[in-house]
Amino acid sequence: MHSQSTAKAQRSRLSAADWERAALALIAEQGVNALNVEGLARELGVTKGSFYWHFPSREALLNAALERWEADVERELSAQVEAASDPRARLRELFRRIAHEVQPHRVYAALLRALDHPRIQSLMARVSQRRMDFLALAYRQAGMERGAAGHRARLTYAAYVGFLQMNVHLGVPRLSQDEYEAYVAHVIDTFIAE
Repeated sequence: MHSQSTAKAQRSRLSAADWERAALALIAEQGVNALNVEGLARELGVTKGSFYWHFPSREALLNAALERWEADVERELSAQVEAASDPRARLRELFRRIAHEVQPHRVYAALLRALDHPRIQSLMARVSQRRMDFLALAYRQAGMERGAAGHRARLTYAAYVGFLQMNVHLGVPRLSQDEYEAYVAHVIDTFIAE
């Protein structure tokens, strides 16, 4: 009995960040439209009162979760690749790390399906522009001229979004782990030519 009350007390002490992370997990699995307070509370094993302690509405939770996703993605992206001093090595590391992060891809793909939502449309435009700017700078640091670096950044990002759309939404191409690793190596060789 004591362990049940302890578990209940721990669940009732969810932070706003816990709700935001749970919202992102739900969005990744079922999409933005699946986000609802009752279902999320049930999933977390708490009452809706716990939710309303932190957020006045579903939209407030959605906005907070999107802000968390945007900040986390940017911070992780920078932290993951800054250690490499060689610009080409930094790009290779970026491509390798991005290729192996499943949850951010699922959230990103779910957000792409919800571009009719004004908040998500502006978020995705902002995130996409920052990512292309980041890539363009990385390509410039690797020795490319400004215009060519911008074009390569756009092409690289378009390839990422296209592959994500094909893989997550269409289930194409179905690649084995070995095929996927070979694909990632090919992408790196293609987009980061010596």
